[in-house]
Amino acid sequence: MSLLKWALVFLVLAALAALFGFGGLSQGFADIAKILFFVFLVVFAVIGLLGVTVFRTVT
Repeated sequence: MSLLKWALVFLVLAALAALFGFGGLSQGFADIAKILFFVFLVVFAVIGLLGVTVFRTVT
């Protein structure tokens, strides 16, 4: 959950930077938020897939 929280923090920072006119900084924060969100999705999918396949056969 921490990874998703950091993605939301960087998204808010990007919105604030864009509001105050810092376009380059805003784009950087938005890129970081996007990367963290996709890493979260990949980790979530891998853990979900493992939960359905491997962990079910162990128990």
